[in-house]
Amino acid sequence: MTPADAALLAVAAFAAGVLNAIAGGGSFLTFPALVFTGIPPIVANATSAVAVSPGYLGSTLGFRRELAALPRRRLLVEAGIAAVGGVLGAALLLVTPASAFRALVPWLLLFATLVFVAGPYAVRWLAARRPGAGSAAARHVGLLAVAVYGGYFNGGLGILLMALYTVTGESRIHTANALKNLNSLVLSLLSVATFAVAGAVAWTPALLMMAAATMGGYAGARWAQRLPAAAMRGIVIATGLAMSAVFFWRG
Repeated sequence: MTPADAALLAVAAFAAGVLNAIAGGGSFLTFPALVFTGIPPIVANATSAVAVSPGYLGSTLGFRRELAALPRRRLLVEAGIAAVGGVLGAALLLVTPASAFRALVPWLLLFATLVFVAGPYAVRWLAARRPGAGSAAARHVGLLAVAVYGGYFNGGLGILLMALYTVTGESRIHTANALKNLNSLVLSLLSVATFAVAGAVAWTPALLMMAAATMGGYAGARWAQRLPAAAMRGIVIATGLAMSAVFFWRG
């Protein structure tokens, strides 16, 4: 890793930490930065997952009160499903041929960007419909599917989880957010562990980016009250579209 590569990865990870603290979408920066420094896409995806994983812990701790109010059995069951999905998604990534994943990357980035664009509107629309309580079975199946996606490719994960909880009957936005953060943390930890055991993580860049992303998350939390959320969302969307275009162009 050259000094220029290290500087690029540190800046991308710091900016990702800021974005994740304010609006989400940090993986739109960390994953492309790793690819641009010459790291193969599958290893870059695994390393990006490691780089952004510390942020989920802080987000989960911020919702301790909401989580404590929920039945312990529900938390354990859903965390277990998220763990299984995270491992399955990571395993699916590891057995995907490099050429196939390279072809999927621009579509995954575009999908995640569109989810980011439409997600808040979809969640509000679903909440306005005030659906009845969805069955636990439907919620569990949906959670498993989203967790597999999150273990495979992290982009847009949080919004997909929020939409899932809203459509299956969770009307309390803070509770849905708390469950989203907890299950994101669990599936991220398990998918990262799977990548690590398989030797799919570039640890030198990962450790550098973890440190930079943590500092960015701290800075983002302090700036969140001063920076317009709409402006930050615009930056994330523009970044996602630009990165999608670049990867489509690269073929």
